[in-house]
Amino acid sequence: MAHIENGRQSFDTMSIRTISSSRMDDESSLGSDSEINGFTSDRQTDKYGFIGGAQQTDGSAQDLPPQVLRQREVKWLDMLSHWDKWMIKRFNKVRLRCQKGIPPALRGRAWLYLSGGKVKKEQNHGKFQELDSQPGDPKWVDVIEKDLHRQFPFHEMFVSRGGHGQQDLFRVLKAYTLYRPEEGYCQAQAPIAAVLLMHMPAEDAFWGLVQICEKYLPGYYSPGLEAIQLDGEILFALLRRVSPLAYRHLEKHKIDPILYMTEWFMCAFSRTLPWASVLRVWDMFLCDGVKIIFRVGLVLLKCMLGTREKLKAYQGQYETMELLRAIEPRYMQEGFLVREILEVPVTARDVERENYTQLKRWKKNRGELNFKSPPRLHGARIIMLAEPPRRQDLQQNPTIILDVPEPAPQLKKGKEEKKSMKKRRSIKKSLPILNIPNPYSLPSDPPPPPASDPPAPPPVIIETPETLPQTVPETVPETVPENHQEAPPTDVPPAKETPLQRSTQSLSSTDQDTYL
Repeated sequence: MAHIENGRQSFDTMSIRTISSSRMDDESSLGSDSEINGFTSDRQTDKYGFIGGAQQTDGSAQDLPPQVLRQREVKWLDMLSHWDKWMIKRFNKVRLRCQKGIPPALRGRAWLYLSGGKVKKEQNHGKFQELDSQPGDPKWVDVIEKDLHRQFPFHEMFVSRGGHGQQDLFRVLKAYTLYRPEEGYCQAQAPIAAVLLMHMPAEDAFWGLVQICEKYLPGYYSPGLEAIQLDGEILFALLRRVSPLAYRHLEKHKIDPILYMTEWFMCAFSRTLPWASVLRVWDMFLCDGVKIIFRVGLVLLKCMLGTREKLKAYQGQYETMELLRAIEPRYMQEGFLVREILEVPVTARDVERENYTQLKRWKKNRGELNFKSPPRLHGARIIMLAEPPRRQDLQQNPTIILDVPEPAPQLKKGKEEKKSMKKRRSIKKSLPILNIPNPYSLPSDPPPPPASDPPAPPPVIIETPETLPQTVPETVPETVPENHQEAPPTDVPPAKETPLQRSTQSLSSTDQDTYL
């Protein structure tokens, strides 16, 4: 990739003293890097944090309804809680939800799980802190420092020289040079790390970068860039099937793939597409692997060079290259691009078949590769099966920890508590049912029910107060009259049996639910 000279120093080092504190935007983002660098409330940011530039959202994109977004968040939270089961048994559902788009609130966490960075981080606990504490190779440190301000200069996270975004970006890139000293640093790694840092902390972004460099795009950032040249030949061979017109045009003018696809592939389109499209492409890329990058390149080539009308207007090599450097915005819009990507008939098997063919041709014409990269893994499921995680590796750790007072000691739970509850129930069942005397006087010989009443229930023999011991229990209220056991006077006609009186005859019956 061409080296870009530092031509923005006077702009990036604007003094903070030129900003009046009264103009500070109270609702700006956390680090306030945009304010430190001279961008105040008169420069509005979009929902992704861009202050300007080609990747700023113009506001025309349609957002999902809140209820749909909440439903998707609930589904993703369930998947992340049982990640291994979903990836093994229901990976097609995971792929479909990645194609629909990961909810913004969970995108960073989902990317870390998809790439395998979560497992890598847990299996190498403390490794990033160890690398971060080391000074690093001065050769790579100087190059990294010169590239920091070039990464998304219109994003509020990286707009300030020396801001928290650039500091974390330096930490991640320096740590990778120590982690893989044989590869060192490549300029195309910086935008990859910057995209990750927009969605996750520095340690998570480091392990995400490791997975992309080692599993998704192995050899891309090694000396000589042989892997990217090989993938350029694969892209050109696949173009012959997808768009023969574009293939013949590029072959006629001898436009080598390395001239137009290097930044596309090495930066995973993060510096080419509008930001909404970048996020959707990365959702699918981290799920299904490098075939998504090939599909995006094929869609752009087909749309720009796939018709005879376009080819008539761009008949030379220079005109064709200018066309590919300035792709029409309508072909890069989120909805259109995602639909076209899903319709391209290129699978991981097609990519590997062409890789085998082009590798044989490379060895025949150029000899053996100088850098032997590890085999490329196609997608999150293959990566997880290659390095099976432990259960504790997939646990979701909280990012915000609050000091909550310890709750009062509770009863022990589990099997012991269930056993104790069963014992209590059995004791209650084994206790005899005590017949408590009715404190109200009852007629000794109740009259039969009238004929119109329903048939009376079968008689139940119960103990009356006359058969009980003479000692009155202590539970009897003090307001009970002393002559409650005497029969009513003869001059008073017998009262009709009330429901209250009948209820005392069914205290031991299971047919009634009325209790005194």
